[in-house]
Amino acid sequence: MTFLESSIGNRGKSGCIEVIAGSMFSGKTEELIRRLKRAKIASQKVEIFKPIMENRYSDNEVVSHDDNAIMSTPVPSSSTILLLANDVEVVGIDEAQFFDAGLVDVCNELANKGVRVIVAGLDMDFRGKPFGPIPDLFAIADFVTKVHAICTRCGNLAQYSFRKSETEKLVLLGEKDEYEPLCRTCYIELSKKK
Repeated sequence: MTFLESSIGNRGKSGCIEVIAGSMFSGKTEELIRRLKRAKIASQKVEIFKPIMENRYSDNEVVSHDDNAIMSTPVPSSSTILLLANDVEVVGIDEAQFFDAGLVDVCNELANKGVRVIVAGLDMDFRGKPFGPIPDLFAIADFVTKVHAICTRCGNLAQYSFRKSETEKLVLLGEKDEYEPLCRTCYIELSKKK
């Protein structure tokens, strides 16, 4: 058990915000699911949310690339989370980069009410720029976990989600056919060739 796991989730304690972030294929959702399943094992009341647009694997589940899954509620905006997260101890939020800026206030409000909030999302978009509300969530989080993938070109740790296609559309749901994780050096090299 890590310090993080032993220091949170105790009933009667104050809430907190945990952020899990990194590139595509880094294990963000896998880690989110692991923490949420542990909370359920501890008999805590858990609610899980994801953006309604995220339906690559399932309409009603959060699913990792390794096919681990947990039931979730798709929502159209961050404010809907407050409406649905009643009488809970733990709230999980996946693909947080796709939510509006109001997600920061939603997470703060939940944590201030004593809820453990666990948020997972991409920290950078395909251009290497901070993505959605994630940077602001980093700033207010009690705990931040930065996870890394493995660079598909050289095998080093990867923190970039390189888009293989030429489209400049910011949001493009895709998999390994659209994206690959790259380290800084490989990302810069391939970006120059585009």
